[in-house]
Amino acid sequence: MKIVPQIIQVPKILDARGNLSFFEHPKQLPFEIARTYWVYDVPGGETRGSHAFREQQEFIVALSGSFDVVLHDGEEEQKFQLNRSYYGLFVPKMYWRRMENFSTNSLALIVSDKLYDAGDYIRDFEEFKALRNG
Repeated sequence: MKIVPQIIQVPKILDARGNLSFFEHPKQLPFEIARTYWVYDVPGGETRGSHAFREQQEFIVALSGSFDVVLHDGEEEQKFQLNRSYYGLFVPKMYWRRMENFSTNSLALIVSDKLYDAGDYIRDFEEFKALRNG
């Protein structure tokens, strides 16, 4: 079975005092969380990411504002706009990803199934394509 990127809707608990959303493994997430980080205060026109992971999988949520996640599988590019805090994008390993078009005050939450490992990053797109399609 091929694992592909997908939007995952998480529960949204409506309450007059303010809504609440959450995600858990294995109900919404297909992996256990090993690391959590966030991206914020991105200047207009800047992109983040532009790399792939050999083994790491991620789940990306726009907690505030909006941004696009552009994924490439070595042959085709696909764009996902994230702009709601009750859904996120599951990104399997070996997908080139970049984040762009950040709105003012946007906040991207990223959870990963791996601890930080610089050796897991593929930062050259041509190398990524060769590994992915090789």
